[in-house]
Amino acid sequence: MMITILQSKIHNAFITKADLNYEGSISIDENLIEKSNILVGQQVDVLNVNNGERFTTYVIKAAKGSGEIQVNGAAARKVQVGDKIIIIAYALMTADEAKKFSPTILLMDQNNKIKQ
Repeated sequence: MMITILQSKIHNAFITKADLNYEGSISIDENLIEKSNILVGQQVDVLNVNNGERFTTYVIKAAKGSGEIQVNGAAARKVQVGDKIIIIAYALMTADEAKKFSPTILLMDQNNKIKQ
C-alpha cells in the first residue's frame, strides 16, 4: 500500500508577484527549490495564510537568490503581493518507507530567506 506523506514544506514565505496572464505555475527562487528538495515541475499545494485559499499547481524556477515567490495564471487571483503562504510537496511511499522518512521543512523570514 502506498500512502501520501509530507515531503517538503516552505513555511511562511511571502508572495512577491502575481501574474494572471502568465501560464499557470508558481515561480520559486532556485535556491529555495534546491534547499527544499522540491523538483521543478513537481506538484505542490499552496496555502494562503492571509485569506485561507488553497490551490494546487506546479513549480518553475525563479532567479537564484532573488527571493521570488510568484503565483502565475488563474491562481494569481487567489493571492496578493505580500500574502504569507505555505508551499507543500508530498511524496508517495510505503508505510515502512514513511516511518523512516524525514521531510524537509524551511522556515522563512520576511524577505524569503531561510531562517531555520
